Amino acid sequence: MRVLSCVALFLAAALLGAALVLGAGLPAASPPTENPDVKTIPASGPQAPVYSKSGYDITPLPPERVEELAERLTPEEAKIILAKGTEPAFCGTLLDNKKEGTYICRLCGLPLFSSDSKFDSGTGWPSFFKPVDPAHVRAQRDTSHGMIRVETLCARCGAHLGHVFDDAPQTPTGLRFCMNSASLEFVERGTPLPERSQPIKTETAYFAGGCFWGVEDRFQQVPGVIDAVSGYMGGHTANPTYKQVCSGDTGHAETVKVVYDPARVTYRELLEWFFKFHDPTQVNRQGPDVGEQYRSAIFAATPEQAEQARAFIAEQQRSNPRFAGRTIATQVVAADSSTPFYEAEEYHQDYHLKHGGSCALPTW
Repeated sequence: MRVLSCVALFLAAALLGAALVLGAGLPAASPPTENPDVKTIPASGPQAPVYSKSGYDITPLPPERVEELAERLTPEEAKIILAKGTEPAFCGTLLDNKKEGTYICRLCGLPLFSSDSKFDSGTGWPSFFKPVDPAHVRAQRDTSHGMIRVETLCARCGAHLGHVFDDAPQTPTGLRFCMNSASLEFVERGTPLPERSQPIKTETAYFAGGCFWGVEDRFQQVPGVIDAVSGYMGGHTANPTYKQVCSGDTGHAETVKVVYDPARVTYRELLEWFFKFHDPTQVNRQGPDVGEQYRSAIFAATPEQAEQARAFIAEQQRSNPRFAGRTIATQVVAADSSTPFYEAEEYHQDYHLKHGGSCALPTW
C-alpha cells in the first residue's frame, strides 16, 4: 500500500538520483557513445532527408512544425516535452504497463521503445534498456539541477523524453533509459501503428561489383539510400561463410543489398551510380581482387528491375564513350527464391565506417 504522495515519492527519488549521480559514477560528462544503443548527434540536422536503418525519416522537424504538433499537448505534457520537465516518480501512466507493444513519441509519433526492452528498474519511471532503433533517440549533456546527466530526446522532433544512465547491469546493454510517461504513447501489439508512426515505403536492389566493403560504403553515401548491407548472392551453397566464398567453390558473388527511398532516388539512378562505383568490363575481378566472387552482377528484385538493368547496359554499351572498344560483362540475374541473399558476417558490415575510413565517390 502506498502511503507517500506522488510529490513526496518524487522528492525522495530525486534526492536518491542526485546521490547516485554524484557518488556512483553514472554518466558524468558525456553520453556513452561507444555503446551502439545510444546515439549522440547534433541537435539540428541537415536539410536533406535523414533515415534510420529501420526505414524511418528522422530528419529534424522545423520549429514551425514542432509548434504545430505541440498544439495537441496538454499543459502538463507541454511542460515535460517542451520545457524539459519531469513527472513525479511512480505516477506515470505507463510505469506499470505490462502489455506488449510499441512506445512512440507523443509529439511526432516516431517509434522509440518496445515492450521487449522494458524492465522494472524500481526508480519510479518507465525504463528501457535500448531504443527500437539507436538513431531514433538523441542524447546530449544535461547540467541542470546541479547534476551532470545525459538527456534523451526524440531524434525527429526534439521532444524531451527523460535521461539515460549506465547503472543497469542486469540488462543486456547495461543502460537504463528512464522515460517520462507523458512523453510517450503506447500502441498495443496487433494494433496498426498510426500513419505518423509508419516507416517510409522502400524498395530493395542488389549489386555485385568487386569487394563489397567499398560498394557498400559508396552506396551508403548516395542520397535516398537508407541502408546498404554486405552479403553473398548467386551461388549454390546455403548460408555460406566468407571463407567458403573466397575458396571459389560456392559460386557466390560479394553483393550489396541496397534499401532505398524511391521518392528520393530511382532505380535508374542507382544503376548509374553502380557503373560509377566499379569497372563493369572486368571479368571475375575488380582491380587487384581476382575471382568469381568479384564478378559484376545485378540481381534484379523484380521483372521491372531486370528490364531496366538490361536496357541500361545496352544503352551504356552503345553510347557511353567510356566503354568504346570494351565489352560490358555485367550479368543480370533474377533475385528470386532460387537466388537468395545471405548477409555477410558482422565484421564485414560498415567495414570502412568501423575502421575510420570511407571510399570517396568516383568521378567517372
